[in-house]
Amino acid sequence: MDPTSRAEDLPALYRAILDRVAELEMAGQRHEAGRVRREATRSYSRAWDDRARRELETLLRRAERPTEAERLLDASRRETDRAPAHPRSRTAVAPDA
Repeated sequence: MDPTSRAEDLPALYRAILDRVAELEMAGQRHEAGRVRREATRSYSRAWDDRARRELETLLRRAERPTEAERLLDASRRETDRAPAHPRSRTAVAPDA
């Protein structure tokens, strides 16, 4: 792969990381979002070479893994989906006399 095509991948990788940062922030994971953003900016700001590309790819893979809060939320949703529905209350209807 030539260096030009590698460099062309960096903006897309960086954008994907920033999208994940936004998801983390919306989920209330501001500390993790800030850490990911700092690492991405550090890698993206250096020379656009194989090293920067590898760093961004690794960071994106790590950032895409669900956080503990996301795992707990997902487990909670699955538990809610499995919970039996509450029986509907039934009203007795008197026969016509």
